[in-house]
Amino acid sequence: MTDGQQRPRAAAVFDALGADYEKAFAGAPAHRRSLEWLLGRLAPVSRVLDVGSGTGRPTAETLADAGHRVEGVDISPVMVELAARQVPAASFRCADIRDVPLAEGSFDAVCVYFALLQLDRREQTDVVRRLARALAPAGHMVLATVPLDVEGVDATFMGQPVRVTSFTAPDLVAVAEGAGLEVLEREELLFTPAHPEAGPEPHLFLHCRRRPTTTGA
Repeated sequence: MTDGQQRPRAAAVFDALGADYEKAFAGAPAHRRSLEWLLGRLAPVSRVLDVGSGTGRPTAETLADAGHRVEGVDISPVMVELAARQVPAASFRCADIRDVPLAEGSFDAVCVYFALLQLDRREQTDVVRRLARALAPAGHMVLATVPLDVEGVDATFMGQPVRVTSFTAPDLVAVAEGAGLEVLEREELLFTPAHPEAGPEPHLFLHCRRRPTTTGA
């Protein structure tokens, strides 16, 4: 699938899901725990990038309510509109993270909750490296995914056709470490979204810190 084909497909999926996505994942306790982990490591008024910000809840809302400066990026205009309305304390832009300029050391933290699954493995690896360089020294990143050994697999997600690529848990750890991140904690579990067309899915959360020795490339 080319970039020109991939981007509209990803946007169309989440345009169609809209607020249903938020409802389906609202009861995800691991996501809440992950945010608490991050909040416990942020200095006041930290600058946080939320990649795949969706409806703004819970990530941007939780961080903004804690006084942090949150910038959300999402490929879906419907999601961006919802997020801007629901979380006015944060800022959101409709863009593909592959195209967003990321200055070296410009964020204290980066959140990537299930946002890379419709990119191929090379693109996921490149994005994680770019996001790691965008962290301030010793800044933190949370990476969450569905840890499966799949590449370019056509599937259905909450009634929507998707093409999914992912890494196994050990391979995603290797991607993070190769990007200059230290994995401090990880959590793996099964979660079933609250949606009639959703089934149990494995989730992996990696809680990382940029190694102080990492330099820009």
